Amino acid sequence: MPPQPESFITGEFKRVVDDRYRITLPPELAEPVADAQGDLILSKERAGCLSLWRSADWQQRMDDGVSLLRQKISAGRMEQKWGDVQRLGRLLSTRSRTVRLANRSRLVIPEGFREFLGVAPDTEVMLVGAAICVEIWNPEAWLDLLRQEMPAFGPLFRELSD
Repeated sequence: MPPQPESFITGEFKRVVDDRYRITLPPELAEPVADAQGDLILSKERAGCLSLWRSADWQQRMDDGVSLLRQKISAGRMEQKWGDVQRLGRLLSTRSRTVRLANRSRLVIPEGFREFLGVAPDTEVMLVGAAICVEIWNPEAWLDLLRQEMPAFGPLFRELSD
């Protein structure tokens, strides 16, 4: 069972990506996802969106999933799904990496992640608390998502809070 998140992260903040692809996280978003050394996991979520996770939580989820997959491979249950296993391996190889926050909760967006986010230096991004992680959004992708999902807010809230 994955570990339960320590915080319920919410909030929306506009930030500018500087000329070195750095952004500064506000304390209310940095503290729930960074460990004592400032380490956290940066992950590719969907085109135009990266996410930040507490390292220990992320690693536990990945370890549990990979362990289960290895058991299935050892038991011969994946023979007909080698293409899917390879596809998953490729995605796992490029999906995430450990990063460290510098002074004032500044994050450098690494190469490969910059292109996935799709923003240039000296442009804005949206930082969004997504309950269990923090998301970094290309503003256009963020507005597109909001337009699609906001009408379902009421029913979703009722469903999850009942």
